[in-house]
Amino acid sequence: MYTRTGSNAYTAGSLESQVAGATPHQLIVMLFDGAINAMRRAEIYFQQGNIARRGEMISRAINIIDNGLRTGLNHEIGGKITEDLERLYEYVSRKLLEANLNKSGADLPHLISLMVDLSETWKAIDPQNKQVSHG
Repeated sequence: MYTRTGSNAYTAGSLESQVAGATPHQLIVMLFDGAINAMRRAEIYFQQGNIARRGEMISRAINIIDNGLRTGLNHEIGGKITEDLERLYEYVSRKLLEANLNKSGADLPHLISLMVDLSETWKAIDPQNKQVSHG
């Protein structure tokens, strides 16, 4: 039977409608947001000593990076940028895994900063963003 509470059902429904109506560019933004959110939550769980939730959030971030962002790269048309992003995503995933294995959140601020910078850059090149140039 259906066991979600009202707010969880609303959140899931809202996310489903966002995904259904999203452009490919917006889907990548959502992946960045999800990975960054999971990394920030992992950082909090490191500080609180909550090992189970920390591991869950790190796994979620790695999953989003590896199975969302990395698999979405188009190596046929992306050229050097795609290769660089592939290496960067691999680096972030590896460092997240190492953080969990070593029980150290010391690298998380750096990794979060990298992902935030990438996300902001991606948002800045949104093809739907039609800014008018006043010259």
